[in-house]
Amino acid sequence: MEQLKHECGVAMIRLLKPLDYYEKKYGSWAYGFNKLYLMMEKQHNRGQEGAGIASVNLNNKPGTEYMFREKAEGKNAITEIFSRVTEEMKGELLMGHLRYSTTGKSGLTFVHPFLRRNNWRAKNLCLCGNFNMTNIDEVFDFLTAQGQSPRIYGDSYITLELMGHRLDREVERLYQEATAQGLTGIDITNYIDNHIEMANVLRTTMQHYDGGFVMCGLTGSGEMFSVRDPWGIRPAFYYRDDEIIALASERPVLQTTFDIDSNDVHELLPGQALIVHKNGKSRLEQIMPAQKLSACSFERIYFSRGSDCDIYQERKRLGEQLTQPILKAIDGDVTHSVFSYIPNTAEVAFYGMTDGFRKLHGDVRTEKVVWKDIKLRTFITDNSERNDLAAHVYDISYGSLQAGVDNLVIIDDSIVRGTTLKESIFKILDRLLPKKIVMVSSSPQIRYPDYYGIDMARLEEFCAFRATMALIEERGMWQLVNDTYLACKRELTKPKEEMQNCVRAVYEPFTVDEINKKIVEMLRPADMQAPIELVFQSIEGLHKACPNHPGDWYFTGHYPTPGGVRLVNQAFINYVDKVTKK
Repeated sequence: MEQLKHECGVAMIRLLKPLDYYEKKYGSWAYGFNKLYLMMEKQHNRGQEGAGIASVNLNNKPGTEYMFREKAEGKNAITEIFSRVTEEMKGELLMGHLRYSTTGKSGLTFVHPFLRRNNWRAKNLCLCGNFNMTNIDEVFDFLTAQGQSPRIYGDSYITLELMGHRLDREVERLYQEATAQGLTGIDITNYIDNHIEMANVLRTTMQHYDGGFVMCGLTGSGEMFSVRDPWGIRPAFYYRDDEIIALASERPVLQTTFDIDSNDVHELLPGQALIVHKNGKSRLEQIMPAQKLSACSFERIYFSRGSDCDIYQERKRLGEQLTQPILKAIDGDVTHSVFSYIPNTAEVAFYGMTDGFRKLHGDVRTEKVVWKDIKLRTFITDNSERNDLAAHVYDISYGSLQAGVDNLVIIDDSIVRGTTLKESIFKILDRLLPKKIVMVSSSPQIRYPDYYGIDMARLEEFCAFRATMALIEERGMWQLVNDTYLACKRELTKPKEEMQNCVRAVYEPFTVDEINKKIVEMLRPADMQAPIELVFQSIEGLHKACPNHPGDWYFTGHYPTPGGVRLVNQAFINYVDKVTKK
């Protein structure tokens, strides 16, 4: 319902046969690009701000281009960049990226892939990724201390410079080896191109980073790689056969693109890299020691495609587990309750919720109560009129319940800011005159920012946090805010590995139910008639439904990396400074 900016998406292809093999077998020189296009379109939900592609041809002669890149902005970026693809760009190595900005930086400059040029093929580097680094200041200081001067302060550019520097060192190492063997001229170049060890480059680069990432890259000499963060925060999946190696951010993308079974697709493990050498041989390499698994649970609840066989079942379980708290909210009156969902990502949880009720009570009444219309253009400049337009993005099915008699139970995957509920959903649902509205979230209360690639960076964005601060205010507990503020400041003076999340203290005096009631009070439109009750998923229920994705920092404040802990403490300091200056 509330559109969060998604993580980015990645797609990679390595053609293992000569290029004319694919043209003869599949009837087109563009076989690889067609597959890359399909992979990117199937991940379009992960990037609507821009997209880019890159390719490397292993056999182009000196004096002709062998490394290509195209980028574009906007929701039609995928179509635009592939419309520019020509036969001259064909190559054995292909890479694509879909961008969603989580840093506020926009423009073609910040669209991946990023390219570092050099006259030596092996020193050309093209990077893209699904990532957000929490310690880019430390990495920047490390680079500048070595005498480098990055042109742009941003994790993508700085990573390109750092990895490019390490690639240069790897080439120089091989140059020394080649000359020691008595090689000269082109034989040195060939030796370097044939012996590049990307594991060396990745180990000496990625050890500096704190954050969630899947980093992908190509070199001009024909190396391809993808490496996943050691906590397993961001996802990556790959497929290999005798014709192709492919990698994507989501498993169903590979299944659909290559018409394969889920068992044919494998997940890249935390800290692991998939490395494909110039000769097409591939291997898995542990680049960093795996840390405590913190695979993102929000991937399962919201971001990843629900067509994944495991995610589909997990989302159904998330809905079914809410049966008992919903039953309590409607006072056991299933007969006079209508069940529905907010389009569209909560649909699978809705099926699980209604399955749970059917197991207990037989048939239940379900309706498509809410419809989402096209996004209305807010060309009116007056704020009140613009808000009125925004309130009509959603519409309802009139006559779908009995006025004054039926409860309306409506499920969404998450309630983050609450803005859409307040300005649109609650107002329009009230037109049906339900006896009671039970608003259900298949995820727990979102209380803390994300710093690993999702656009949720400020505490005051979250309705659960705002409700908690309102409770503190009305109960005269401002000393708790002062104590937490000072505690956060003290944490920032400690070594990063010793820091703890002090923001958790502001929630401790309150129950989930108390915060729920305050959220309702804050979001409820003044002229609304029907009573509202919120039902959230429990932390225990989340982990029961998604046992292999324990990363729950959004809900619990248990950040997997020191950088996340540092940033949440800083976020609370920023919030208090902002409030007290008003």
